Amino acid sequence: MSGAEPTSADPPSYRSGFVSFLGRPNVGKSTLLNRILGEKVSIVSDKPQTTRHQIRGVLQRPDAQLVFVDTPGIHKPRTLMGERLNATASEAISDVDVTCLILDATGRVGPGDRRIGAQLPTGSVVVVNKIDRASPEELLARLAEAAEFDAAEWFPVSARTGEGIDVFVEHLWGRLPEGPAWYPEGVTTDTGEGFRVAELVREQLLRVVREELPHSIATRTVQWEWPHITVEILVERESQKGMVIGRGGSVLKEVGTRVRRQLPEGAFLELKVKVDRDWQSRPGALEQLGY
Repeated sequence: MSGAEPTSADPPSYRSGFVSFLGRPNVGKSTLLNRILGEKVSIVSDKPQTTRHQIRGVLQRPDAQLVFVDTPGIHKPRTLMGERLNATASEAISDVDVTCLILDATGRVGPGDRRIGAQLPTGSVVVVNKIDRASPEELLARLAEAAEFDAAEWFPVSARTGEGIDVFVEHLWGRLPEGPAWYPEGVTTDTGEGFRVAELVREQLLRVVREELPHSIATRTVQWEWPHITVEILVERESQKGMVIGRGGSVLKEVGTRVRRQLPEGAFLELKVKVDRDWQSRPGALEQLGY
């Protein structure tokens, strides 16, 4: 689970470890990661399956390093891509120091939560998120339901407001074994700039386009010659291409404007739309996209 070679000048008492976030779609895993790090390393939206890869975020202090692994929401798959997203999430259960099951305080613990909970190793942590949106009665009910999981600790938090985050993170610091610094000082994620920009484009598409499109959209950076960046948007049907472009290019223009606000000044972003029929169900297409 390292993903990086340890640096050479680690103090003797240095501690480090990997922490994975698991849960159903839309429980707030990515928002929680961004809140902990104090910056955006994982895109967020209210659409299921927003996170499609393992996203790593690094929290550092002078004597220790926490490497968080954000994962796709585990769900009942309907396509080959869905099966691979579930596999990506399940891989993060093994070979980490702490596994965290994230629950939604505003909804009852259901079969999906229990399926994930059955895979948790001994010593896992249950995090009940979105407590700012739950009534006191809902929160008590969720904490009671969370107690059914064989967990070492339970933490009520709000990724949106930050409530409870410090206590949760302090617990994680205390769980770290002695180990090397896997990432250099100042690094907060191991995702490349091309991947990050493609994800920002997909995030804004999820916010702008119609409900039936999100799962049919994929993005990838095909050119990076600063300041020129070209991102390709893949859809599965010719009819979807028109929806993504919008009347007179309105959707692409809106998405491009939103993404440029998050890029360094001077960036020139070009968006291209391509039809790749049934890419979610074709192994070759999924592999080219990194799934």
